[in-house]
Amino acid sequence: MDMEARAHSEHPEALRLWLRLLTCTQLVEKQVRTLLRESFNTTLPRFDLMAQLERAPEGLKMNELSRRMMVTGGNVTGITDQLVAEGLVERIDVEGDRRAYRVRLTAKGRKQFHEMARRHEDWIVDAFSGLSARDLTTLHKLLGKVKDRAVAKEASA
Repeated sequence: MDMEARAHSEHPEALRLWLRLLTCTQLVEKQVRTLLRESFNTTLPRFDLMAQLERAPEGLKMNELSRRMMVTGGNVTGITDQLVAEGLVERIDVEGDRRAYRVRLTAKGRKQFHEMARRHEDWIVDAFSGLSARDLTTLHKLLGKVKDRAVAKEASA
């Protein structure tokens, strides 16, 4: 039973919507995880780490990667070690700090990431293909209002 199935008609509509959003997120994420594994023999965390590095061609320090991915440094280190061993990322010394290094995509890693990102985009577009262009625009605007309210509440806390 998914989260949404636990909600009943007597629950507030907002709660039922929240559970539907969570259910949709989980279902799409499960599909993406499966497709990444089947198509590229990789995981979503590896894809996410490479996506962060793709946005920072000069590379990122490990603590920056950890913060951006919202995971522990140990998780980032383990994934990085795997990607280094496969020649997809490299470690670069940070001048003036012998203890620190940056991680960046190699040419091989960049090429592989671009193919994964193109396919990922196709998968996400397909996940929303049941909606019209107008539906997508409306849903995006409505969720933007929810996001704006949450950001405002966070800022005032």
